[in-house]
Amino acid sequence: MTFNFESQRALFPILAKKAQLSSCSQSALSMPVAQAITDYTTGWLERGMDWAGWMETVHAAKAEFARLIHAEAKDIFVMSCVSDIASSIGSSMEFTAEKNGIVVGEIDFPSLGHVWLAHERKGAAVQFVKADDNHCIDLQSYQSAIDDRTCLVSVSHVSYYNGFIQDIRAIADIAHKHDALMFVDAYQSVGALQIDVVRDRIDVLACGAQKFLLGCPGIAFAYIRPELANTLRPSNTGWFGRVNPFAFDIRALDYAPGAPRFDTGTPPMVNAYAVRAGMQLLNSLGMDKVAPYLAHLSSVALQEVKRLGLRCASPDNPAIKASNTAVYVSDSLGVEYKMAQAGFIVSARNDVIRIAPHFYNTEEEVVMALRELAHHAG
Repeated sequence: MTFNFESQRALFPILAKKAQLSSCSQSALSMPVAQAITDYTTGWLERGMDWAGWMETVHAAKAEFARLIHAEAKDIFVMSCVSDIASSIGSSMEFTAEKNGIVVGEIDFPSLGHVWLAHERKGAAVQFVKADDNHCIDLQSYQSAIDDRTCLVSVSHVSYYNGFIQDIRAIADIAHKHDALMFVDAYQSVGALQIDVVRDRIDVLACGAQKFLLGCPGIAFAYIRPELANTLRPSNTGWFGRVNPFAFDIRALDYAPGAPRFDTGTPPMVNAYAVRAGMQLLNSLGMDKVAPYLAHLSSVALQEVKRLGLRCASPDNPAIKASNTAVYVSDSLGVEYKMAQAGFIVSARNDVIRIAPHFYNTEEEVVMALRELAHHAG
């Protein structure tokens, strides 16, 4: 497949020296993102403060995120991480004897399980859907777990561990059949896959910034279906969740209409500058071009893994595997260090090394990284 991102690749200085293939953990830093951070600090140095400009950038970042998932900016809210978003949603829910089930995929990132378990003291009953020996969950397992007592289904769109892609529309259909909400952790998919929250009937979708969105840690975005938002009253709240934050009325707990009711305290401004620039770059390229290229790199990785005889933890079917290719190793942290010494930035997780390219990576980098990994896999 032709590499069509040569000019954009030049925006990532580290690629002149190393192959950064760690987008499942932290993407490479681009010059536009670095400049955006400088713009924030320069404004701070020269103007002392710029609340209007800072908030304008936060709103602009919401709009860029909305564009990536085919939503509207008014239906996006911002917090510091996906765990905070899930906690806020959980805080707004009532759990009754008839409707208290939370169904969680066993392949979800652990912090989500922790968040939902924390609500058991409020009456929630958490049920984990087991993964198979290949760290995947079939649709029938969700079908069996979700029933009329279920109030929320928590799903990772793409597994952080091995890149397994779940059919979020099909799971949403099952959830809605039982009048349950569909919560999607899209940390590993927004910026890598084409997503349409309206088409897929998603109630809440959450994503942080530092992976495929090309930003930095400390900020996360959430979409909430507008009809749902106004029915919820989060107890995890703050002054930006009010109808008029600048009324400074300490006695008034009024909730802003729509997604802004989930905003809490002062947004992470500098992080918004960074990720806005990253998402602008993605949107300028178009996910209709980025996603197919990443699917191609995924197939290239699977072919090379097979040729090298490596033990792969990822699905061998490219149709259900995202950019992340996970390979079993005996000492993942040690191997990650050795790979970095050899010029390949990859990501250790439990018993695997994850190779997760972005659009700026080439086929050759993926192949050469796997060949280097073959020397250390053990």
